[in-house]
Amino acid sequence: MTRRIALFPIWLCILLLLPALASAQDIKVITNREYFDVVHKAIKEAKNSIKVMMFEVGYYEEYPNSPSNILITDLIKARKRGVEVEVILEIGTWPRVDDKNRKVGRILSKNGIKVKYDSIFVTTHAKLLIIDDRISIVGSTNWTYYSLTQNNEVCVLIDSKEVACKLGEYFKKVWESG
Repeated sequence: MTRRIALFPIWLCILLLLPALASAQDIKVITNREYFDVVHKAIKEAKNSIKVMMFEVGYYEEYPNSPSNILITDLIKARKRGVEVEVILEIGTWPRVDDKNRKVGRILSKNGIKVKYDSIFVTTHAKLLIIDDRISIVGSTNWTYYSLTQNNEVCVLIDSKEVACKLGEYFKKVWESG
Protein backbone atom coordinates (compact mmCIF):
# COMPACT_ATOMS: atom_id res chain seq x y z
CA MET A 1 0.00 0.00 0.00
CA THR A 2 2.85 2.43 0.77
CA ARG A 3 4.22 2.10 -2.76
CA ARG A 4 0.84 2.87 -4.31
CA ILE A 5 0.49 5.99 -2.14
CA ALA A 6 4.03 7.08 -2.98
CA LEU A 7 3.47 6.81 -6.73
CA PHE A 8 -0.09 8.15 -6.90
CA PRO A 9 0.83 11.86 -6.51
CA ILE A 10 3.38 11.62 -9.33
CA TRP A 11 0.84 10.20 -11.77
CA LEU A 12 -1.88 12.54 -10.57
CA CYS A 13 0.39 15.53 -11.15
CA ILE A 14 1.36 14.29 -14.60
CA LEU A 15 -2.28 13.71 -15.59
CA LEU A 16 -3.35 17.12 -14.34
CA LEU A 17 -0.43 18.77 -16.09
CA LEU A 18 -0.68 17.02 -19.48
CA PRO A 19 -1.97 20.10 -21.32
CA ALA A 20 0.81 22.24 -19.83
CA LEU A 21 3.43 19.57 -20.54
CA ALA A 22 2.79 20.01 -24.24
CA SER A 23 4.34 23.48 -23.98
CA ALA A 24 7.29 22.42 -21.82
CA GLN A 25 10.64 23.48 -23.20
CA ASP A 26 12.52 20.62 -21.59
CA ILE A 27 11.63 17.50 -19.63
CA LYS A 28 14.32 15.44 -17.94
CA VAL A 29 13.92 12.18 -16.05
CA ILE A 30 16.08 12.14 -12.90
CA THR A 31 16.85 8.81 -11.23
CA ASN A 32 18.59 7.81 -8.04
CA ARG A 33 21.88 9.66 -7.39
CA GLU A 34 21.32 12.13 -10.27
CA TYR A 35 18.76 13.95 -8.13
CA PHE A 36 21.25 15.53 -5.74
CA ASP A 37 23.42 17.04 -8.49
CA VAL A 38 20.43 18.38 -10.43
CA VAL A 39 18.75 19.95 -7.38
CA HIS A 40 22.03 21.25 -5.92
CA LYS A 41 22.76 23.04 -9.22
CA ALA A 42 19.19 24.34 -9.65
CA ILE A 43 19.10 25.86 -6.16
CA LYS A 44 22.52 27.46 -6.63
CA GLU A 45 21.34 29.01 -9.92
CA ALA A 46 17.97 30.25 -8.58
CA LYS A 47 17.53 33.99 -9.07
CA ASN A 48 14.12 34.92 -7.61
CA SER A 49 12.23 32.17 -5.82
CA ILE A 50 12.36 28.61 -4.54
CA LYS A 51 9.33 26.73 -3.29
CA VAL A 52 9.88 23.35 -1.62
CA MET A 53 7.24 20.86 -0.49
CA MET A 54 8.65 17.75 1.18
CA PHE A 55 7.30 14.81 3.11
CA GLU A 56 10.58 14.27 4.98
CA VAL A 57 13.79 16.26 5.35
CA GLY A 58 16.70 15.17 7.52
CA TYR A 59 19.51 17.29 8.95
CA TYR A 60 22.38 15.26 10.42
CA GLU A 61 24.80 17.16 12.72
CA GLU A 62 27.10 14.16 12.89
CA TYR A 63 27.43 14.14 9.07
CA PRO A 64 27.84 17.79 8.04
CA ASN A 65 28.55 16.92 4.40
CA SER A 66 25.56 14.64 3.93
CA PRO A 67 23.56 15.39 0.77
CA SER A 68 20.45 16.61 2.62
CA ASN A 69 22.54 18.94 4.80
CA ILE A 70 24.08 20.40 1.65
CA LEU A 71 20.63 21.00 0.09
CA ILE A 72 19.43 22.67 3.30
CA THR A 73 22.55 24.85 3.28
CA ASP A 74 21.89 25.64 -0.40
CA LEU A 75 18.44 26.97 0.55
CA ILE A 76 19.96 29.13 3.29
CA LYS A 77 22.61 30.50 0.91
CA ALA A 78 19.91 31.24 -1.68
CA ARG A 79 17.93 33.20 0.91
CA LYS A 80 21.06 35.14 1.90
CA ARG A 81 21.61 36.19 -1.71
CA GLY A 82 18.04 37.53 -1.89
CA VAL A 83 16.06 34.59 -3.26
CA GLU A 84 12.61 34.19 -1.71
CA VAL A 85 12.47 30.69 -0.21
CA GLU A 86 9.28 29.03 1.06
CA VAL A 87 9.15 25.50 2.46
CA ILE A 88 6.18 23.30 3.33
CA LEU A 89 6.89 20.24 5.48
CA GLU A 90 4.74 17.32 6.61
CA ILE A 91 3.76 17.21 10.26
CA GLY A 92 1.44 15.00 12.28
CA THR A 93 1.84 11.66 10.55
CA TRP A 94 4.84 9.86 11.98
CA PRO A 95 6.80 10.90 15.10
CA ARG A 96 10.17 10.25 13.40
CA VAL A 97 9.19 12.37 10.39
CA ASP A 98 7.72 15.09 12.63
CA ASP A 99 10.93 15.31 14.69
CA LYS A 100 13.13 15.60 11.60
CA ASN A 101 10.89 18.14 9.90
CA ARG A 102 10.50 20.32 13.01
CA LYS A 103 14.29 20.36 13.44
CA VAL A 104 14.82 21.37 9.80
CA GLY A 105 12.00 23.92 10.06
CA ARG A 106 13.76 25.57 13.02
CA ILE A 107 17.09 25.67 11.14
CA LEU A 108 15.48 27.21 8.06
CA SER A 109 13.35 29.70 10.03
CA LYS A 110 16.41 30.91 11.99
CA ASN A 111 17.97 31.73 8.63
CA GLY A 112 15.06 33.82 7.33
CA ILE A 113 13.27 31.14 5.32
CA LYS A 114 9.48 31.01 5.46
CA VAL A 115 8.41 27.57 6.72
CA LYS A 116 4.94 26.15 7.12
CA TYR A 117 3.78 22.75 8.23
CA ASP A 118 0.82 21.14 6.54
CA SER A 119 -2.45 20.53 8.33
CA ILE A 120 -2.26 17.70 10.85
CA PHE A 121 -5.45 16.33 9.28
CA VAL A 122 -3.82 15.54 5.93
CA THR A 123 -0.55 13.92 4.92
CA THR A 124 1.57 15.94 2.52
CA HIS A 125 3.44 13.18 0.76
CA ALA A 126 4.51 15.38 -2.17
CA LYS A 127 8.13 15.99 -3.07
CA LEU A 128 8.14 19.19 -5.12
CA LEU A 129 10.44 22.08 -5.99
CA ILE A 130 9.51 25.12 -8.05
CA ILE A 131 12.41 27.38 -8.96
CA ASP A 132 12.04 30.86 -10.45
CA ASP A 133 8.46 30.06 -11.51
CA ARG A 134 9.89 28.04 -14.37
CA ILE A 135 11.70 24.88 -13.25
CA SER A 136 9.60 22.20 -11.52
CA ILE A 137 11.00 19.03 -10.03
CA VAL A 138 8.45 16.49 -8.88
CA GLY A 139 8.86 12.85 -7.91
CA SER A 140 9.57 10.42 -5.11
CA THR A 141 12.80 11.72 -3.53
CA ASN A 142 12.72 12.95 0.07
CA TRP A 143 15.66 14.94 1.40
CA THR A 144 16.98 12.19 3.65
CA TYR A 145 20.17 10.17 3.68
CA TYR A 146 18.64 6.99 2.25
CA SER A 147 16.53 8.73 -0.39
CA LEU A 148 19.54 10.66 -1.67
CA THR A 149 22.17 7.89 -1.40
CA GLN A 150 20.60 4.42 -1.38
CA ASN A 151 16.99 4.19 -2.56
CA ASN A 152 15.64 3.73 -6.06
CA GLU A 153 13.95 7.08 -6.70
CA VAL A 154 12.56 8.80 -9.79
CA CYS A 155 11.69 12.43 -10.46
CA VAL A 156 10.98 14.63 -13.44
CA LEU A 157 12.41 18.08 -14.09
CA ILE A 158 10.09 20.17 -16.24
CA ASP A 159 11.23 23.48 -17.70
CA SER A 160 7.90 25.22 -18.31
CA LYS A 161 6.42 28.43 -16.93
CA GLU A 162 2.93 27.02 -17.45
CA VAL A 163 3.65 23.85 -15.46
CA ALA A 164 5.39 25.85 -12.73
CA CYS A 165 2.36 28.15 -12.56
CA LYS A 166 -0.06 25.23 -12.10
CA LEU A 167 2.18 23.63 -9.47
CA GLY A 168 2.61 27.05 -7.85
CA GLU A 169 -1.17 27.30 -7.49
CA TYR A 170 -1.16 23.89 -5.80
CA PHE A 171 1.71 24.98 -3.53
CA LYS A 172 -0.19 28.14 -2.57
CA LYS A 173 -3.32 26.13 -1.74
CA VAL A 174 -1.36 23.82 0.59
CA TRP A 175 0.55 26.81 2.04
CA GLU A 176 -2.70 28.57 2.92
CA SER A 177 -4.11 25.45 4.58
CA GLY A 178 -1.01 24.94 6.77
